Amino acid sequence: MSDLLQFLDDNNIAYEHFQHEPVFTVADVQRLLGHIPGTKTKNLFFRDQKGKRHFLVVVPDELRVDMKALAKVLDAKRISFGSPDRLKKHLGLEPGSVSLLAVYNDAPQNVELFIDRGLWANERFQFHPLVNTATLVVDRANLQKFLGALDRDYQVVDVPARNP
Repeated sequence: MSDLLQFLDDNNIAYEHFQHEPVFTVADVQRLLGHIPGTKTKNLFFRDQKGKRHFLVVVPDELRVDMKALAKVLDAKRISFGSPDRLKKHLGLEPGSVSLLAVYNDAPQNVELFIDRGLWANERFQFHPLVNTATLVVDRANLQKFLGALDRDYQVVDVPARNP
């Protein structure tokens, strides 16, 4: 986390930093972090059927993603969640700490980044800074600055929702 925070500071990327108990699920976030400003996010790590492509899909925390329809949006035959080993290999993370900010650990850009259009319409976002015991609040302009400082490709797409 300290390397990421130093990178943000070195690149004049503004953020608010909140320490808290470890959170592992969206329910934990709702229960423990309701007082923190910004839109809560859900960050999903997927792989394609053959395991050659990997995706980080960032959506509003309440969105229930239709994975079959999402595969079409990602131009993949089928997708499934990436294993903890793949997550560690590609983003340097343990489960429960996945965040858009994890692209900081993916210099070769082996993980394709997709952000939900509805989420992107918000002004401020909550993300773990590579650990699940802290949350950063970053506004859209500074998030774009972060992605630019990494020379990071990303796509804003309509992530399909699953019917309840």
